[in-house]
Amino acid sequence: MQKLSLNQSLQQKLSPQQIQFIKLLQVPTAELESRIEEELELNPVLEEGSDEQQEEADQAEQTEEQTDSEQTETETETNSDTSDEVDIKDYLRDDDYNSYKTQSDGDGDDEDDREMPIPMGTSLHETLLTQLGFLGLNERQTLIGKQLVGSIEGDGYIRRELESIVNDLAFSQSIETSLNEVEEVLKMIQAFDPAGIAARNLQECLLLQLDRMDDGQDVDVIVGKRIISECYEEFTKKHYPKILKKLDLDDEDYIKDAIELIVRLNPKPGGELNTSGVKNQYVIPDFILSNNNGKLELALNSRNAPELRISRSYSEMFNAYDKSDKKDKKLKEAVSFVKQKLDAAKWFIDAIKQRQHTLLRTMRAILEFQYDYFLEGDETKLRPMILKDIAQMISMDISTVSRVASSKTIQTDFGVFPLKYFFSEGISTDSGEEVSSREVKQIIKDLIESEDKNKPYSDDKLEDLLNQKGYNIARRTVAKYREQLNIPVARLRKEM
Repeated sequence: MQKLSLNQSLQQKLSPQQIQFIKLLQVPTAELESRIEEELELNPVLEEGSDEQQEEADQAEQTEEQTDSEQTETETETNSDTSDEVDIKDYLRDDDYNSYKTQSDGDGDDEDDREMPIPMGTSLHETLLTQLGFLGLNERQTLIGKQLVGSIEGDGYIRRELESIVNDLAFSQSIETSLNEVEEVLKMIQAFDPAGIAARNLQECLLLQLDRMDDGQDVDVIVGKRIISECYEEFTKKHYPKILKKLDLDDEDYIKDAIELIVRLNPKPGGELNTSGVKNQYVIPDFILSNNNGKLELALNSRNAPELRISRSYSEMFNAYDKSDKKDKKLKEAVSFVKQKLDAAKWFIDAIKQRQHTLLRTMRAILEFQYDYFLEGDETKLRPMILKDIAQMISMDISTVSRVASSKTIQTDFGVFPLKYFFSEGISTDSGEEVSSREVKQIIKDLIESEDKNKPYSDDKLEDLLNQKGYNIARRTVAKYREQLNIPVARLRKEM
């Protein structure tokens, strides 16, 4: 049996203005400009520039109108004397004439409007296909070669199984081939430049590069090939005594130069050529911090503070309608549309100003909290700081601080840093003081850089050394920080 009932509940919903502010707040500076341009295109009521600039433009326009009216009488007299002369340009508007001129030979004044040629780089696959064409293969082998080249990934490896490539050729090219035939063409491609291309794994990639160097006389190359082919697993784990035993050698000097040679080989041969499609990405800082004789001065990037205004013509149109007695249906609809756009423009301008205010408040709080660090840029002076600390200082929600910190950067005298760089957890010392985890990471990094590479420090040893310095830290935390610093374990740091 169905029943109808009423439930009363209290819910909090964000207004459209609040949603717009939240979206603008998390947008980085590089994307803010495009977001503003998009709004300018959608809303004709919104204009670039300040109200002061609008007033100056109005004054200049009034002055120009007065000058034009004074010149009208003089031009009328002059035109009466030259009325018999006719020029085709008089019958064309300036924009029509210019459009026509730019499509013809023109006078050579449109040089700046021409599109400059964009330099195009050669991709990895294009380079390999060019080399494939030099082999003089028959049509069948060429199709197999193109299929193999197409299977090469950006770093230069073929990771797709050859059995699968045989099936691809059968389904897509209607070519029935064998594994041996595909391998034969693959070996031809592996002889292409750069050395090591089309390898199926790192071991094969290194061997292909060593094969290029092998002239039968270089001892280091010969030993290097034996290490990779016979002791590859031991090499990756740096078990040098096992390599010596397996190769029946009694002195590390026999393999030292060979290992140095292997380390210099390129593990990603495709990376040298596969850069044509990569675009340079530039970081645009949201804040600029300068140290003026010991006084820190914070400024918001000017791109974060665009000058926007409401179009005066639309505002005057709306005011004129309010005072008018005649209000027909079409005019009413047009004015209703203008009112919506006026409200949207005001909301957008307010959201931009609120964004600027929130950014500055948040950054000033971070600056105050980490003042000693920003004076010198010394990582050891970073204090433990979490989002809650800043949120309490500026009396805002943690989510607001998170949106600011997640995508914003600051330019200092010692580099450009993301704001989240300054947030870190705390670790207690023997004296009961809280220090930043970033400070501990820096100490771990310094200890590892100064260690004896023949006997690198284990995580247990690093824990002991840190405890001796007064930092209460567990071995698992040391391991976590070491991994975050992209530093391998002691066994892999060992050098001969």
